[in-house]
Amino acid sequence: MGNALSEWLISSLGGVVPEEVIIFIISLFPILELRGGLIAAKLLGVKFIPAFIICFIGNMLPIPFILLFIRQVFQWLKKIKGVNKLIEKLEVRTMRKSKTIEKYREWGLLLFVGIPLPGTGGWTGALLAALMDLRMKKAFPIIALGVFIAGVIMSVLTYLVPGLFGF
Repeated sequence: MGNALSEWLISSLGGVVPEEVIIFIISLFPILELRGGLIAAKLLGVKFIPAFIICFIGNMLPIPFILLFIRQVFQWLKKIKGVNKLIEKLEVRTMRKSKTIEKYREWGLLLFVGIPLPGTGGWTGALLAALMDLRMKKAFPIIALGVFIAGVIMSVLTYLVPGLFGF
């Protein structure tokens, strides 16, 4: 799903907006985040340093809003028939991932966000932190460091390992 969305954004926006804007938009999306943005950056020929900075900022931009408002948004969405089941399912799925994080707290959240695996990242880390009542001033720097670590890992895989992602 992530690759298809990235490819659609690249084909839809390519030639219309600068490549840097495309990778910024991709990095804003849940699931894609910085990881998808860096892959798209490599495909679009964006140099490493600007790509890393743009993707990092794009990935981090939604995080404070998630940390501050997601519980209120979920409460509001639970009042909408049909949507309430989806939100409850999302909360249950997310909280299943919280067992390790609860055990190791900050280190668990850092590793969860920093290791670029499917279902991990800044968005899910922020959602977990919010649902676990971690305060913004504690959760935000941990998530930022985790996104940075994921960015370093993805940069090595994307820019230094030839042929890994088909380019």
